Amino acid sequence: MTNKRIGSVERTTKETSVSVALNLDGVGTADIKTGIGFFDHMLSLLSAHGMMDIQVACKGDLEVDGHHTVEDVGITLGQAFAQALGNKEKIVRYGSFLLPMDEALVQVALDLSGRPYLAYNASIAPQILGEFDTGLCEEFFRAFSQAAGITLHITVLDGRNAHHMIEAMFKGLGRALDAAKTKDERIRGVPSTKGLL
Repeated sequence: MTNKRIGSVERTTKETSVSVALNLDGVGTADIKTGIGFFDHMLSLLSAHGMMDIQVACKGDLEVDGHHTVEDVGITLGQAFAQALGNKEKIVRYGSFLLPMDEALVQVALDLSGRPYLAYNASIAPQILGEFDTGLCEEFFRAFSQAAGITLHITVLDGRNAHHMIEAMFKGLGRALDAAKTKDERIRGVPSTKGLL
């Protein structure tokens, strides 16, 4: 591929040090090390179902809790995604996916619009999965959508098992992103009548 769509971002604060490398046109290879096993697993699923090669290395203040790590990875991954997307020429722009995961059913719809917005509709009981607080899901998706400039709607339509619902969200996001970032050679410039995204 002549024009590689890759992004690389490093972000360091007093709370975290995050490094992200991303290839939008990869094969779904992931190398994720955040210190939170469940979160690593979810990001690996995002990579696999989004057909993106993703590398994440984060050292965060996990002695406090996982909030800063999850949020800052979301910010950095979103920045790398926006960087890799570039000028958005010929992209499909929109993506949606309805993903079943056993008893769970999740709908993800998004627009690579440059206008960040998160609509998150999920009733998941507060609990800890491994070392991951289920309340941090919304924080990750908000940080990612804001930094990447994505209008993102996530709705849990059904489900009882928190692991299944969250896994369906990350897989659904990957599938929707894959559809939206795909190039369509019929498109001239960017897919907007305004001529700008």
